[in-house]
Amino acid sequence: MIDHIYPGDLSEWIQKVKAFGRPLVLDVREPSELQRASIQAGPDFDLVHIPMGVIPPRLNELDPTRPVACMCHHGGRSARVAAFLEYQGFKHVANISGGINAWSMQVDPTIPRY
Repeated sequence: MIDHIYPGDLSEWIQKVKAFGRPLVLDVREPSELQRASIQAGPDFDLVHIPMGVIPPRLNELDPTRPVACMCHHGGRSARVAAFLEYQGFKHVANISGGINAWSMQVDPTIPRY
């Protein structure tokens, strides 16, 4: 099952899944989007960027036992990636609803909105 969380709820989700490994935030946006706005890894999660279009050939870079929270601009692409990961056997998957846009509003207003 895919959890749908808002950026402000990420810490709570991390607490829920950390027994299964160090959580990963998977940013699936394009490199040009990262130049406009990006987050940093936190003290209790790692961050990796793999654009949505290259997730399938790079799937081996992700550990299916590790909790993964997917993020994009508004949450649409990340929801599709989360569904793909779940289909591939990932057990602890979340979609960060609202994406980097909501992150800017809920967590860090210094992140530019675009």
